[in-house]
Amino acid sequence: MDFTKVTEGDLLWEPSDEFKGEASITQFLQFLLNNKKLSFDSYDDLWKWSVTNLEDFWVSIWEFNRIQTSQPYCQALSERKMPGAKWFVGAKLNYAEHVFRWAKLETPALKFQSEIRPLTEISWSELSQKVSSVATALRNMGVKCGDRVVAYLPNIPETIIAFLACASIGAVWSSCSPDFGFRSVTDRFRQIEPKILFAVDGYQYGGKKFDCQRTIATLQGSLPTLKHTILVPYLYPSNASYEVTNVLMWDDVAKETGPLTYEQVDFNHPMWIVYSSGTTGLPKPLVHSQGGILIEFLKFTGLHVDVRPRDSFFWFSTTGWVMWNIMQGGLLLGSTSVLYDGSPGYPDMNVLWDLAEKARVTAFGASAAFIMGCMSQKLTPGKTRDLSALRVVGSTGSPLSPAGFKWVYDSVKDDLLLGSVSGGTDPCTGFLGSCPLLPVRAGELQCRCLGVKAEAYDENGHPVVDEVGELVITEPMPSLPIYLWNDPENKRYIESYFEVFPGVWRHGDWVKITSRGSAVIAGRSDSTLKRMGVRMGSSEIYGVVDELPEISESLIVGFENSKGKYIMPLFVVLKEGVDFSDALKDKIRNAIRNALSPRHVPDEIYAVLSIPKTLNSKRLEVPVKKILSGTPIEKAVNVDSMMNPESLKFFQELATRLNNAL
Repeated sequence: MDFTKVTEGDLLWEPSDEFKGEASITQFLQFLLNNKKLSFDSYDDLWKWSVTNLEDFWVSIWEFNRIQTSQPYCQALSERKMPGAKWFVGAKLNYAEHVFRWAKLETPALKFQSEIRPLTEISWSELSQKVSSVATALRNMGVKCGDRVVAYLPNIPETIIAFLACASIGAVWSSCSPDFGFRSVTDRFRQIEPKILFAVDGYQYGGKKFDCQRTIATLQGSLPTLKHTILVPYLYPSNASYEVTNVLMWDDVAKETGPLTYEQVDFNHPMWIVYSSGTTGLPKPLVHSQGGILIEFLKFTGLHVDVRPRDSFFWFSTTGWVMWNIMQGGLLLGSTSVLYDGSPGYPDMNVLWDLAEKARVTAFGASAAFIMGCMSQKLTPGKTRDLSALRVVGSTGSPLSPAGFKWVYDSVKDDLLLGSVSGGTDPCTGFLGSCPLLPVRAGELQCRCLGVKAEAYDENGHPVVDEVGELVITEPMPSLPIYLWNDPENKRYIESYFEVFPGVWRHGDWVKITSRGSAVIAGRSDSTLKRMGVRMGSSEIYGVVDELPEISESLIVGFENSKGKYIMPLFVVLKEGVDFSDALKDKIRNAIRNALSPRHVPDEIYAVLSIPKTLNSKRLEVPVKKILSGTPIEKAVNVDSMMNPESLKFFQELATRLNNAL
């Protein structure tokens, strides 16, 4: 079937009256009518109320979801300012306590499958017992409220258990996927001075086994604040003798006995630290609050993704991507979180659709790259598998092309909500996303999410409609980072998000807000790299490549071509006498893969005579990105401000070659 005949904005699906009637957002509208005497003629009217009457909206989300506190709040929002907004001042609560409000459900809490474990289920009672055991063990190790606990774990049940144990104590959680190399992990964990490390002995990906023990040993030596390491036997479950030493075994920790108690913490108490890289310096350690994440997940996952009690909620992710955090958040709504560890393409691209059938998944999420991969292989999972339980398909990580939208409706299911989502690690949610009450149009995100004052700004800071502009957020949100770790006076926080438009969050994406209220993401507006939803700093890659003895300097950019595919090329200047061979290319790729992660590996490597630079020797990443995206040189950069304008010729010629190859 030819999916290229669909164009942006084509109507693909409209919800039936029955579909809308069963949606959680319809229940919320009824709640507003019954309890607040508020009624709305359209979603757009509801959205406008939610961002204009900001405090009233979030109080209604609080009341609709019956958020429990040991001490009530005295003020919903201290002040409408960013950064610095304080939400639900005075309230004391616990995130994990809200998860286990559902502990008596007969449906499973977790379903799990991996390349090395068959599909299994964990009941709510078993999850509660194991969280209690691990929390008791952590307390016995001296972990207190506010201490940092880090995890070098894949997407397995033990990771969920360890996180919920930390949340119950009030400890601060942070995780990295084991496919992250040593340097990438230490750049993140050393900044936050952890007391406890959870680590896995190894994992399997794409049919290949990866032993993590040497990395664990190196991590132990590089984290001076570490008191204990807890080893999770996963790759070698029956191994009685491990290479890594000075560890406690997971099975022993999980045998501790004690009641599951919930430390009552301030609404704005830190819950986890996630990382989002800019173009310079170490990855930014973003701190989110227990209460902010709790209320945002109840809103976003419940009202926009339409996850309901007893649903099965799946989103393919590693523990290094924020979608893992969002996926486990389905537990707050009484849904079953479905976990998968392994390659989405092994043994073939049907593996996740097989899981969707077996686990009776109702909400299925993946990256746009995965959906496009299924389309390119001409898969038809809806015709070859029983996906009758499926109600929602989610896509994020990069913009999904109109053809990708069409493939979902033609090849997966013709009656479902296809929710393309854009947000990120920084807010730990979606700014733009789906709504069960609205039609789905090819290539468009259905709406601006409730409580999110998202706008497209022109270069003068004025909102524009039906034109591409900077994606900005002009009003506070509970899930925005409360601060960056070790960032005195919010200096780096302000430089990262508020320097261009003071008091307004600039996200770094180009966006078009349509007159219908939908949105289209047009790629990154800055030089930050973004692959599979994970932001990566170019500085991380330079730190590896520029240290190689054959390389003088380098430049890396990421951009979307005219077909919506994200491309990340690396450009290197070789030292005198060095031959640009396939062996050198492999050496560069392996160095990046081993030090950072497979995500950081460039799509192609090019040798150039010089790297374009400003007069003060700064690498010109954004102009090169624009040129490769098709922007003429004179519109991409002021050549008079360059040290070496002649260097641009290579990139202009490469842009022509890439365009002709499409």
